[in-house]
Amino acid sequence: MKITIIGSGYVGLVTGACLSEFGHHVICMDKDAAKIQALEKGIIPIYEPGLTELVVKNAAAGRLSFTTDLAAAVPQADAVFLAVGTPSQRRGNGYADLTYVYEAAREVASVLQGYTVVIDKSTVPVGTARQVARIISEVNPTADFDVVSNPEFLREGAALKDFMHPDRVVIGVDSDRAAALVKEIYNPLYLLETPFIVTTPETAELTKYAANAFLAVKISFINEMANLCEAVEANVVDLARGMGLDGRIGKKFLHPGPGYGGSCFPKDTLALMRIAQEQGCAVRLVEAAVEVNAAQKARMVKKIRDGLSGNLAGKVIAVLGLTFKPETDDMRDAPSLTILPALLEKGARLKVHDPQGLTEAAKLLPECEVATDAYDACQDADAVILMTEWNQYRALDLARIKASMRDNPILIDLRNVYQPEQAKEKGFRYVGVGRN
Repeated sequence: MKITIIGSGYVGLVTGACLSEFGHHVICMDKDAAKIQALEKGIIPIYEPGLTELVVKNAAAGRLSFTTDLAAAVPQADAVFLAVGTPSQRRGNGYADLTYVYEAAREVASVLQGYTVVIDKSTVPVGTARQVARIISEVNPTADFDVVSNPEFLREGAALKDFMHPDRVVIGVDSDRAAALVKEIYNPLYLLETPFIVTTPETAELTKYAANAFLAVKISFINEMANLCEAVEANVVDLARGMGLDGRIGKKFLHPGPGYGGSCFPKDTLALMRIAQEQGCAVRLVEAAVEVNAAQKARMVKKIRDGLSGNLAGKVIAVLGLTFKPETDDMRDAPSLTILPALLEKGARLKVHDPQGLTEAAKLLPECEVATDAYDACQDADAVILMTEWNQYRALDLARIKASMRDNPILIDLRNVYQPEQAKEKGFRYVGVGRN
């Protein structure tokens, strides 16, 4: 099948690479000429494990190509995926900005030829598929098309696995013809007995928001339990295990820390709140999760300040991990972007390291000193903050780090990677989240 992807960012590139691996002929289109030129050379603009190899492999096989020419890419396609960004509006009101989606719809409409299924892969508010269909019909009244909502459920750092072995495929559609074509696109997954949920476009659109909001609620819940554990001298690690072993609850997303971030949870929870408000409905749990998440980041600043006896002025602090999660270079809404500026304002000197996030951090946190590795960051530091739980930080030589630091060093473990006793044996004062 011939498929065109509009937008070669994170979702578009992963979708294009994986669909070409299924055997489809895929063209990834983007207006950014520099990005397309890089992709043609096998240079991937994002960090995602395994993605470079998959792109290079399928490009060499002739199944995956890149272009800036929408007029050449769309007419030949059986299906066109819209995979453009839907950030929060700049006005800060929480509404999703659909400018790129609607612009893509207009441009695609003008060059459609023959029956084409336009598939909205972007995360969009309820009713967007209807609006896309309206726009296409207005621009090209003779177009033969259907619009489908097919939300993505990709975790950064595990996107290829999530696409190739998904928990489900959600197809929001009104047309049997379009549903059949989308099922054919995903036929390799159907053969693996992946559940297919065929529903209305509105339900499909809301499913993505509801799923992300529920996970955000779960994170905020365990962070509140962590704070309560600190107050009553309980251990949140054991508490989370006790909860997670209940099959009705599950252990995933029950890991306390400095709060959630990234490209999805912050904007999607806000967008869901706005959708509900427009309909006169309450989503109190989601609203609370957002409030708890903001408070958790502020609480981490206090935790760090208290660990250093209430005074950060002149203190040298090593920060390990800057991205919002491991296995990604994504800094969007990362807790570090809230916590570290607050430390700098109070006079701390920060030496930072991250396996993939330093390029972006140099733009967003220019006052921080960049270290070559974790051990370099800790040299002559008063404290070490473990901000992001990259695997390479899970087995650090604590004795070596302690020997390179100033007197009475403290390990502030915001991800509970290390056992308190382990850190104390190596000469550290230890501060975790939800632990005493």
